[in-house]
Amino acid sequence: MSPHDLPAPATAGPRLYLDSADTAAWERLLPTGIFHGVTTNPLLLERAGVPCETGRLAQLAERAASLGMREIHLQTWGDDEDAMVDTGRRIADAARNAATGALTVLLKVPATADGFRAAARLRADGQAITFTAVYNPAQLLASAAAGAAYAAPYLGRLEDAGRDGRDAVLAMHAILRATGAGTRLLVASLRGADRLVELARLGLDTFTFGPAVADALLRDDLTEAAAAEFARAARGR
Repeated sequence: MSPHDLPAPATAGPRLYLDSADTAAWERLLPTGIFHGVTTNPLLLERAGVPCETGRLAQLAERAASLGMREIHLQTWGDDEDAMVDTGRRIADAARNAATGALTVLLKVPATADGFRAAARLRADGQAITFTAVYNPAQLLASAAAGAAYAAPYLGRLEDAGRDGRDAVLAMHAILRATGAGTRLLVASLRGADRLVELARLGLDTFTFGPAVADALLRDDLTEAAAAEFARAARGR
């Protein structure tokens, strides 16, 4: 097996990712043990004040590895196929050289015609690919045919555009099940923990979301009150 191949999951069950380039959020949330990895893109880098530079992405990979992550998804960029391939190769090499442990580096590539051509060349290098900004089932089918490890539909953005995001991601899920494709559906742009739970009940198992959704997933006022009572009782007062 190529060292760049995506490893098989250690156990069945949900696979969760923190969608953020804010390392302060990483340090607060990744030690909870619920995350398989982290996902980033140039917009998230911009929001976190991290320049789109291969050296800075290598630093993120190193930090993710130190926090016990198994995967990091780093997005390539460029105005055309050649630029995306060149940037992607530099990102992957720098990130792998910086990271330690069992961290797998995946390259995110937009699901455009140039992106598919770039991904084909990167996969020929042995690089695992995540197609991102997937907005319809046809793109998902193309992503699976291209041998992507993951394909990431943007649920929230689909709904912002007036489309039925729930129906779209369920159709994508059905395509993967019907065809037996090895691509995982990585549902992104989740705006609330309730949507994540709804989709999980319908059989989806791989999600990426920001710190606000992670906080909602980890908190309930009744649980907080019970924990405070347990602590009070343990103190004996």
